[in-house]
Amino acid sequence: MARHGLAHAYGHVSIRLDAAHFLVTPASPLGLVSTSEPGVIVPLDGDLPPGALPEVRIHREIYRARPGVGGVCRVQPPAAMALSALGETPRALHGLGTYFAPKPPLWPGVALVRDDEQAVRVAEMMGDARAIVLSGNGVVTAGDTLEEAAGLAFFLEDAARIELALLPARAAGIAAREYTPEEVEKRAVKAGGLYERMWQYLCFGDPEWQV
Repeated sequence: MARHGLAHAYGHVSIRLDAAHFLVTPASPLGLVSTSEPGVIVPLDGDLPPGALPEVRIHREIYRARPGVGGVCRVQPPAAMALSALGETPRALHGLGTYFAPKPPLWPGVALVRDDEQAVRVAEMMGDARAIVLSGNGVVTAGDTLEEAAGLAFFLEDAARIELALLPARAAGIAAREYTPEEVEKRAVKAGGLYERMWQYLCFGDPEWQV
């Protein structure tokens, strides 16, 4: 996440361990977490354990609400952040944008989500979507696996870059072509090792990477 510009000093990634627990990255910048630094095991019930950042509540509420979710990424990709400052989230204007069609929900609050009530509301607004954008505070993605959640973080930022690149055309009155629901269904697929190849791309060069 850090090496690809999706996170900086802030951000956290988690993976479901079992029906009652998930593992989240330690309270360090993601790019500085060493292979010897343990993550934090968080129970779905009870208080956050020592070492878990307050916003990890968002992960917990998503795992609680969606038993099929296996991984969550909370990151700060710059294009998605810029678009949220306009009160917008990216539409399905290219292939990778179709995974969030018609577009991700936008959480309107500007404060960091650090209490249980707000975390529950974020998860409720997200619903079954693959991502939610937090106004001026980054994004949250959720996938069946950690590989999917990480890939979706990249997809969402790519969709936001496309949206921003087309702003001058929009200002000139030229409308972008959005994918139809039928096109979205055909394009937003997992087949062909799509997530697996993105995972390889994202992880190549990491100390943990195994070819």
